[in-house]
Amino acid sequence: MDQVEIIKIVATVFALILAIVGHEIMHGWVAYKYGDHTAKDLGRLSINPIVHVDPIGTLLVPALLYFSGAPFLFGWAKPVPIYMPTVLKNGGTNGAVAVALAGITYNFALAAIFATIFPLLMQPDSMMSAFWSYFIFQSIVLNVLLGVFNLWPVPPLDGANAVRYLAAGWNMRAVVTFYDKIYPYGMIFIVIILMTPMKEILFKPVTWIINFII
Repeated sequence: MDQVEIIKIVATVFALILAIVGHEIMHGWVAYKYGDHTAKDLGRLSINPIVHVDPIGTLLVPALLYFSGAPFLFGWAKPVPIYMPTVLKNGGTNGAVAVALAGITYNFALAAIFATIFPLLMQPDSMMSAFWSYFIFQSIVLNVLLGVFNLWPVPPLDGANAVRYLAAGWNMRAVVTFYDKIYPYGMIFIVIILMTPMKEILFKPVTWIINFII
């Protein structure tokens, strides 16, 4: 493995950690703003990535995808604990939806910030500049990817949680009941999507967004 490949791997790991750890922290931080101190009391609002690492989602899955040559890379951190009754009491439906979409908002905002920096990058002339160039590019791609992926209305993804909270707030009981029934099978649905051509359709916005912001 040459130095360039090592730089790419390290830059990708840092970009992925920044994307997924920040995503989870934002859920807890917005919940905290609505009076839920659960995440804060458990130390899960810390920027220390170690407290958020999920051995499978943060390490194993991204590594397997990378070394298997998968066309995309994603992962997850340990979910931040949130006591939703407190959020609903103080923020109602809007508060619940804000908590659900906080991580996605973070990912898209971070991608937009890095996209403004990307055109300013010069041709890498050292190992350090090569690292930063690849880190910024990967940060754009990974944050857009995670943002789009989490918008899917499939439990336990954030998009599904937002839809369910909206449905509950609007008294759409049939939708709430539907999500409650399929929630235990959500990961099965996600795996099926990722293994079929359906993923090409659902991931298509990733290309559109990246082309738009870069």
